[in-house]
Amino acid sequence: MIFILLLLADGIILFMAKKSIFCRRDVPERLSNGDENPISIFIENHYSFSILLEIIDEIPFQFQKRDLLFYTSLKSAEQQIIEYQLRPTKRGEYSFGAVNVYVKSPIRLLQRRFQFSQDKMVAVYPSFLQMRAYELMAISNRLTALGIKKIRRIGQSQEFEQIRQYVQGDDVRSINWKATARRNDIMVNAYQEEKSQNVYCLIDKGRVMQMPFDGLSLLDYAINATLILSNIAINKQDKAGVITFSDRIGQILPADKKTGQMTKILDLLYKQKTRYMETDYEALYIHAKTHIRQRSLLLLFTNFETVASMRRQLPYFRKLAKDHLLMVVFFENTALKTLLDKPAETTEEIYHKTIAEKYFYEKQQIVRELAQYGIQALLTAPQNLTVNTVNKYLELKSRGMI
Repeated sequence: MIFILLLLADGIILFMAKKSIFCRRDVPERLSNGDENPISIFIENHYSFSILLEIIDEIPFQFQKRDLLFYTSLKSAEQQIIEYQLRPTKRGEYSFGAVNVYVKSPIRLLQRRFQFSQDKMVAVYPSFLQMRAYELMAISNRLTALGIKKIRRIGQSQEFEQIRQYVQGDDVRSINWKATARRNDIMVNAYQEEKSQNVYCLIDKGRVMQMPFDGLSLLDYAINATLILSNIAINKQDKAGVITFSDRIGQILPADKKTGQMTKILDLLYKQKTRYMETDYEALYIHAKTHIRQRSLLLLFTNFETVASMRRQLPYFRKLAKDHLLMVVFFENTALKTLLDKPAETTEEIYHKTIAEKYFYEKQQIVRELAQYGIQALLTAPQNLTVNTVNKYLELKSRGMI
C-alpha cells in the first residue's frame, strides 16, 4: 500500500503539475568544418521541487554519436546551461532533431519524458572559425602565435605616388632635381607600395584530393587554407580569386578585394565536391591564359605521389610560370613519415621502410625538379597547410616577386 501511494504521489506531482520544465538548444547558424563548434542546451526547472534530469540530444547522423547523454539535477526555479562541442568533417547540410528530457521527482519511482522539437537544418561551411582567428591575430599583431613568421622585406615593389617637399630622413636618392630647380626648393619623388596584386587559389578537385587525413579530405584542407589565405590577401590590399577544376574547369571567381568578396569566396568553397576524375591541367592552362590577363600569384593545391605523375603535368606548369608566379602546393604522406621514424627490426619491416624511403625521396625530388624551372613548390603536412601557405605567400610578397 505504501508503494502504491508513493507511486500515485509521484505520478501526480510529475504529470499533474501546471508548470514543468523548459528546454532549448542553441546552435550557431552555421558550423565550421574541421573545428570544434560550441553547442549549448538551456534548461529551466518550473516545478516547485528539485528534479533529476537525463537529457538526450538528437544530433545529426553524420557525427555517428549515439551516446550523447547528460545527467544533471535542478532545484526549483533553477536554470542551467549544458555545453558540448561538435567537430564536423564534411561540408553540407546537417539536421538536428529533438531534445529529449527525462525527469524524475525526489521520489524517483516514475520518469516523465519531455520532447522539445527543435528540428533544425544547419550548414557546415569551410573553416571560418580559423579565418576569424587569423584575422584577430593579425589585427592584434600576434600572428606569430599561430606559427606565422615575421619576414623582413628584401626587395621593393613600389609605384610613383607624388612629388613633395624634402623632409629630414628622406632618401637623398629620391630627390627630383628638375622639380627642385623649378621650385627653388628640394623636392623628392614619393612612392607607395604596389597594391591590388592578383592572388588566385587553384583547387584541384580530382581523385588525388580525396585522400583522408584526421577525418578531413585533402580537398577540405585546401579549401580551408584557401579561405584563410584569401582573407589575409585582401587585408594586405591584394585581390583574391578562386578557380576550381578537375577533368574540366569548375567554378570561377575573378580576383577582387571589394566588400563582399570574402562572402562570395565562402559560398563558392562551400559547394565544392571531389569529382573522382583525372585532372585536366591543359584545360586549366587554357583558361588561365584566356581569363587571367594580369601577372598573378597562382597557388595550385594538388597532390603528387611520384615524380612521373608530376612530369606528365610539367609542360603545363612551365607554361603557366611564363606568365605568372606559380606555386605548387602538395602534401606529405604522413603515414610514410611515421614509418620512416620507426626503427626496422624484421625483414618485413626493413622492406616496408625501404619502399617508404623511395616514396619520400620522390616527394623531395618533385620539389627540386619544379625549382629547376623557376616554379615555387611547397611540400607540407595537411595539418600545417594553412600556416605554411600563408608564410610562403608573405615571403613571396616581401621579396617583391608579386
